[in-house]
Amino acid sequence: MSTTLREAPQPPRIKSPLEIKEALTAQRFTIGLIITAIITVLLTLYLLVFPSSKLIVGFVIILLMMALMLFKIPIGVAMSAAAILGLFVLVGPRAVEGTLKEVVFHSFASWSLSVIPMFVLMGVALGKSGLMSGAYDAARKWLSRLPGGLAIATNFAGAGMAATSGSTIGITYAVGRVSIPEMIRSGYRPSLAMGATGMAGTLGQVIPPSVLLVIYAGVAETPVGPQLLAGILPGLALAVLFTIVIILWASISPSSAPRGLSYSWKQRFASLIHVVPMLIIVVVVLGGIYFGIFTATEAGAYGALVTLILGLTVVIARSRKTLKTGATTIPTRKVVGTYFSSTMMETVSAVAAVMLLLVGVNLLTRVMALSGLAKWVADGVIALGLTQLGFLLLLIPVYLVLGFFLDTLAMMLLTIPVFMGPLVALDVDLIWFGVFLIVLAEIDLVAPPLGVLNFVVLAIAQSSTKGMGLKLKITDVFKGVMPFIAACIVFLVVLIAWPDLALWLPGMSAAK
Repeated sequence: MSTTLREAPQPPRIKSPLEIKEALTAQRFTIGLIITAIITVLLTLYLLVFPSSKLIVGFVIILLMMALMLFKIPIGVAMSAAAILGLFVLVGPRAVEGTLKEVVFHSFASWSLSVIPMFVLMGVALGKSGLMSGAYDAARKWLSRLPGGLAIATNFAGAGMAATSGSTIGITYAVGRVSIPEMIRSGYRPSLAMGATGMAGTLGQVIPPSVLLVIYAGVAETPVGPQLLAGILPGLALAVLFTIVIILWASISPSSAPRGLSYSWKQRFASLIHVVPMLIIVVVVLGGIYFGIFTATEAGAYGALVTLILGLTVVIARSRKTLKTGATTIPTRKVVGTYFSSTMMETVSAVAAVMLLLVGVNLLTRVMALSGLAKWVADGVIALGLTQLGFLLLLIPVYLVLGFFLDTLAMMLLTIPVFMGPLVALDVDLIWFGVFLIVLAEIDLVAPPLGVLNFVVLAIAQSSTKGMGLKLKITDVFKGVMPFIAACIVFLVVLIAWPDLALWLPGMSAAK
């Protein structure tokens, strides 16, 4: 007699709270996408089916573009698609074809904008070669004994890298991977460590070479050289202001930032060798523009060439050293080939994305002009009787709110065509406004609850402090950046009251 053994039915596995939370988040995200898709379809049908005034068409195009962005459509594609639909409704299909031919060509065929790939190449080459890490090491050895010394070193390392690389996130990665674990090991409060790192990254687009300043110059039609020079003093002033915030924080709460190690003068001076390549690049780019030796485009080309040569020198030296020690068997020529190919591929990818954005904003500018929305906003501001000071102060909360919903670059490209009329009507210097706008945009990168740089810093901190037994949360980053954000808003008010902080250097230079 045989018996068949059956396995007892297993009870259903109980999901953990984290799994339940992730499932609910995914469900909400899916519902959000469905709602956004419905809104997108309804807005499109409204434009195509119901005759509307030109002004209403302009408003609907803005809403459609924002809906497409929320639907995770790439920013450049979202702007272009919404603008093309707006042109179709406003001027008809034949005019759309002619506009596309003209706008696409002129968006790319701009001599002043050719500096963008050069600046991007500089930043990528610096990151790939490892030149950036030396700046933090030097700053740490010189500043570690000050109150909050390691955080101050992080801040000035970010400023130094900003003068050679126009990438906010790139600087944050380069500094954060070294600075955050070192500050945590030294007893720093996580909120200060992560907050200082995030704010050091924001200097990347204020201090030139800055891709955002170049893009602004292209859209607002300001000269690129003076526009870049306008960011130098405000950027340095922000770096000093962040240092003051750190010193005050460390003085009020000494347990937040214990004093660091003391280094000998020999060690300090020896560390300066790592700063020399950065100084060479700064002198070539900014010195060439200031003294009128190069145009901004030529300075970008020479800067990219010098960066590649310096980066190549470091890569070759490191490869030969590792070959001698037996740590690797990869030949130097292969390491060099990988350095060049990865640098060029990443540069091409980044530049293509930026150029697509420029096509989108130029198309959107046409729609804003044809619909009369830009003029309507300008007339509305004038009708309110706002002074120049009142309008600029109003823009601070407006941009902070827009930053909750839009990517930094998207927010800039969306608002510049709309606000250009009021700015001109109120006699606001457009070169000065470029700096004002970039500072606001960088605040939005760290402003809670959606500042994208906060999540980048948290990810860096979590990966670089594994094994330390820490439970880092996004709220720690928010606490860390809030004092700096308050200082930035005060700085904007100072910039409004004292515009020469941005305009003095361009006025003194020989840049054209």
